[in-house]
Amino acid sequence: MKRLVGIRREDKNRWERRVPLSPKQVEELKRNYPIDFVVQSSPIRIFPDEAYLNVGASVRETLSPCPVIFAVKEIPVDLLEPKKTYVFFSHTIKGQPHNMPMLKKIMSLGCQLIDYERFVDDSGRRLIAFGRFAGLAGMIESLVALGKRLNWEGIRNPFVELRHAYQYESLEQAKMALTNVGKKIETDALPRSITPLICGIAGYGNVSRGTQEILDCLPILEIAPEEISSVINSSDYSKNRIYKVVFKEKDIVEPTSSDAQFNLQDYYKNPGRYRPKFSQYLPYLTVLINAIYWEKRYPRLVTKKGLKRLYEIEKRPRLRIIGDISCDIEGAIECTTHTAEPDEPFFVYNPFNGQTTKGYEGMGPVIMAVDNLPCEFSAESSTSFGEALKAYVPSIVLADYSLSFEDCDLPPVIKRATIVYHGELTQNYRYLEGFLEGS
Repeated sequence: MKRLVGIRREDKNRWERRVPLSPKQVEELKRNYPIDFVVQSSPIRIFPDEAYLNVGASVRETLSPCPVIFAVKEIPVDLLEPKKTYVFFSHTIKGQPHNMPMLKKIMSLGCQLIDYERFVDDSGRRLIAFGRFAGLAGMIESLVALGKRLNWEGIRNPFVELRHAYQYESLEQAKMALTNVGKKIETDALPRSITPLICGIAGYGNVSRGTQEILDCLPILEIAPEEISSVINSSDYSKNRIYKVVFKEKDIVEPTSSDAQFNLQDYYKNPGRYRPKFSQYLPYLTVLINAIYWEKRYPRLVTKKGLKRLYEIEKRPRLRIIGDISCDIEGAIECTTHTAEPDEPFFVYNPFNGQTTKGYEGMGPVIMAVDNLPCEFSAESSTSFGEALKAYVPSIVLADYSLSFEDCDLPPVIKRATIVYHGELTQNYRYLEGFLEGS
């Protein structure tokens, strides 16, 4: 007998058009396993209902008959049903207050919760993610912001030709537009008033690789963090290139003890032994891209006090754009005070009064803070995500959830990603009890 699998429609906002599995991937899974799919009807999904009907899936308004339901984003509390196995990005593992009621409800209904974010290998590396596409779209939006900001300042520049990521028909089309901008930079050079133009990228994971994939469509010279000041002070820097700098943890913090050496694993375990040092680079960057994973126990990249100090020292600092792709509210970038949407992706943060203004005009840096960037390439990001996910779908769908967690035949990767089983937090996630009580 075939197992029924539900694919939920996304309804968090009008931009969320992604799916966990494309029609082609559904067809492949149906062909190879005893699985049938029920897809919830959606007017905005990037793949229309007809595309799923054409591969033999059912399209309905309700997923009640399905014991296992896949989604992308959080599911509203009043739509959760008893004894189901839910698979989605729950955004609960940091104890996020706004999602604790959802987690409580999942537990009270005796459900299973499996979180994509915790699909990791033995070394803790993510196995399925949208990160690359967040980086791709975030870098494009940051360059769009740069073009608009410089134009407002009266500085002619080739970046004004770029459009928002979602306005391109495909990633390929977006890259072609960037390549054309790059040719103009090589031929006509960048204005002297903004050169050397240095783009700093904090982080080196999937998100960072996505940003660099876009930036590398332009003429790039990559330099190390310690080379920044020599480029700034040089008389023969290039006006036909953009300088790219990738910052790692050792560039962002240093040991508090003068006789200690930086050690990455020690920093992860004991961040209190380290102090921030990134502010030394900030005056030299035109664009800063934040692509790091951040928790409260780690130092910030950019603080409100640090920004104010920068603007007190320099009337017009080099820093024009902060592309906060990680987009933690008042997190690594403390001046990310709220999120934005793709059609209005920027706001200006005034370092003197802490106020923000929509757009790219005014005193202070422009902050790009879209929190669902992969939606801007919904088709490509969904297809890529599904290619990674489909290998785990049969194990999740065909598992015997009547057994105890220890006896259930879920593979280790999926067990590591299981936050709730039979309505109880699994061993690795018992720490969330404190957050649940606090909520």
